[in-house]
Amino acid sequence: MDDPRQALVAERARNERLLADVERSMRDVSDARQDANSDDEHDPEGATLAWERGSLGAVRDDARERIRLVDAALARLDAGTYGRCAVGGEPIPGARLAAVPWAATCVAHA
Repeated sequence: MDDPRQALVAERARNERLLADVERSMRDVSDARQDANSDDEHDPEGATLAWERGSLGAVRDDARERIRLVDAALARLDAGTYGRCAVGGEPIPGARLAAVPWAATCVAHA
């Protein structure tokens, strides 16, 4: 990998944008729910709103977790431990880091 910091910063920015978009969509769904004056159990649209809220919540949680993982990888980069398995200490193969720049472990310890 040529520049892991660049890949990590780009991934962090992508997930920050995703998180902002999802949170905006969650507010829109919440606003639609308030305006609907219905309950999820008896209104056919209620189930759709509940499903959408749940789906958006999962995407939000994944984006937050990815940001956490990227921040940890940036800290390892600053500490000089980036690219070494956090479990066994062996080098993480370049192909793995190219595919998952925030990887903290080799494939055997993943």
